[in-house]
Amino acid sequence: MAEPLRIAVLASGRGSNLQALLDARRDDSCGFQIVGVFSDRAGAQALERARAAGVPAIALNPADHATREEFDAALCDAIDAVHPDLVVCAGYLRVLGDAAVQRHAGRIINIHPSLLPRFPGLRTHAQALAAGVAEHGASVHYVIPALDAGPVIAQARIRVLAGDTPVSLGARVLEREHPLLVACVHLIASGRVFQRGSVVFVDSRPRSEPLLLGADDQLIEPVDA
Repeated sequence: MAEPLRIAVLASGRGSNLQALLDARRDDSCGFQIVGVFSDRAGAQALERARAAGVPAIALNPADHATREEFDAALCDAIDAVHPDLVVCAGYLRVLGDAAVQRHAGRIINIHPSLLPRFPGLRTHAQALAAGVAEHGASVHYVIPALDAGPVIAQARIRVLAGDTPVSLGARVLEREHPLLVACVHLIASGRVFQRGSVVFVDSRPRSEPLLLGADDQLIEPVDA
């Protein structure tokens, strides 16, 4: 039996996506283990969730470092000390510098609350409402130095409802983020998904379109592919 994929998780806030990964570990066939959780905020609830689950949790204070580059280097040193195969940014709100991204190139993914390439950055739900889109959602993508621009593995889509606010829309997106992230990590752990250059490969085939999270929380080919 193959060794489980070793995952380090980065989170800045509540850690609900982290919790989804922690819960998925209860399935013996999940194929991964979480070997460390790291945050830029000592009070992040994500750290409490990790410790409650028996996972090492570390907070590093950016103010303790003279530059962003020094902080990123310290963070990467801490991450590398647990020897991860994959780094998962799950609600990590600091932008990683180029050197940090390159240090884990091809081994770092992020979950972003929009249907990339639309609405990179922050306040994505407000952006979606202001743009008047009919559909919104979340994306899991490989991280590259450009912000939220790496190749997308998969997406979860929801309809925008009349009367939606950024809060109500964000809450419905978050519900789909959890199974989306878990499904993507499962595929990576199984060896079925990997990044090569600017392309995502699924089952050894390059993909031009992301996979789509179905109603049963399984990743499928999009209908319009």
